[in-house]
Amino acid sequence: FGRRKDGKEFPADASISRLKRNGKTIFTAIVRDITERKQAEDKIEQLAYYDPLTGFPNRILFHDLFEKAILQGQRENKSVAVLLMDLDRFKEINDTLGHHRGDVLLQRVGQRLKEVLRPTDIVARLGGDEFGVVLPLASSDDASLVAKKILKGLEEPFEIEGLPIAIETSIGIALCPDHGGNADSLIQRADVALYASKKGGRGYVLYTIEQDPHSPRRLALLGELRRAIESGQLFLMYQPKIDLRSGRATGVEALIRWQHPELGLILPNDFIILAEQTALIRPLTMFVLRTALGQCLSCHQAGQNIHIAVNLSVRNLQDPHLTDQIFEVLQACGMTPEWLELEITESSIMADAEIAMKNIISLRDKGVHFSIDDFGIGNSSLSYLKKLPVSSIKVDRSFVKDMLSDDNNTLIVRSTIDLAHNLGLKVVAEGVEDQATLEKLVSFDCDAAQGYHIARPLPAEELTRWLSQSFRPNAPHV
Repeated sequence: FGRRKDGKEFPADASISRLKRNGKTIFTAIVRDITERKQAEDKIEQLAYYDPLTGFPNRILFHDLFEKAILQGQRENKSVAVLLMDLDRFKEINDTLGHHRGDVLLQRVGQRLKEVLRPTDIVARLGGDEFGVVLPLASSDDASLVAKKILKGLEEPFEIEGLPIAIETSIGIALCPDHGGNADSLIQRADVALYASKKGGRGYVLYTIEQDPHSPRRLALLGELRRAIESGQLFLMYQPKIDLRSGRATGVEALIRWQHPELGLILPNDFIILAEQTALIRPLTMFVLRTALGQCLSCHQAGQNIHIAVNLSVRNLQDPHLTDQIFEVLQACGMTPEWLELEITESSIMADAEIAMKNIISLRDKGVHFSIDDFGIGNSSLSYLKKLPVSSIKVDRSFVKDMLSDDNNTLIVRSTIDLAHNLGLKVVAEGVEDQATLEKLVSFDCDAAQGYHIARPLPAEELTRWLSQSFRPNAPHV
């Protein structure tokens, strides 16, 4: 902090330099007032972590608070419960009475939830008509009792602008450690229980493995994934990114797919998490790197000088051999490191920051570029971003796609672009699905964009044709 002449403190950024003059060492300090930047960062973090309609924590902050409650439960050897709930037929209410009344209803539901829950309980709006509740140090009996209280509390019709509106609610419950040991697995299982509750019309349901249709399938897929890597069932699609000033392609993101001989096309959400939980993530990542860099070389040989982006997982970043493995692939493919961009998430760095940073810095120093993927939905902040050796951030599609209809998302996107530029970073917007959104991003001075409006993910042969249009001397700008 700095101090003004009137004695008031202000947030400051200081740089100190040393020089020698006449045999003496002299230090000079430059102090900058960063009050406005700090206020802007605080505003963005408020918008990014709290739901503007109810004032409750949003999904991001809910996840963080849930993890802390789990740690507390582990320390005290007690269970923790999570409840997911949504309003049945809420879409009908919105469509019939209008979104304004729907928003008022959600606010009133939030008020009743606060009246029912204890001050130590955590309640969040997760999106749409879905709410989440964490009950620290709670048993299954405690969770069932709270679920009954919630259902009872929401029985009385809500009066909105003179109209009585009755709602029905479904609740799914999962417990730590009975049903999982981390927030992601517990939320997934509470969601399974919520689906069972809605399907059976039972008010609330406690998770059981019998309800979960995904577990057996995923276990079977895990056994087949190694064979898929070795037998050529995996392939890559490529989604172009364009420069918003020139309108021309500057790079592509490599996206993996699995063509299963019996199940057909399997998307990455169904098998990447499985690979991350085992040693299979290493050969899977090396396959993606080899294939993507080989395609990048083919593009360069055709006169299409693009960067290739590949996603890294948490487990990749914690592999002490990562740098050597990547450079072996680069050398084998005949590519130089400046054409490779590695996309990482905020959460993948935070999992073990020391090891992750060592790998990132080692690769960065050798010429590889890094980008923060899905920026805005992780647990870090813009102040933490200043310390990361990355050259760009990708604004998550959840903010971009609704930007034209949601003023808060517009503010988040615009402020993120401004602050990233102040930190010397480039910004890529994900999820651009129409021309109006693209034009809005151009007006915000966003650097680059990708999304279905620009190009869907393309197989290698179609990518070459698409890029040949982008690289024509008189190619029309997007």
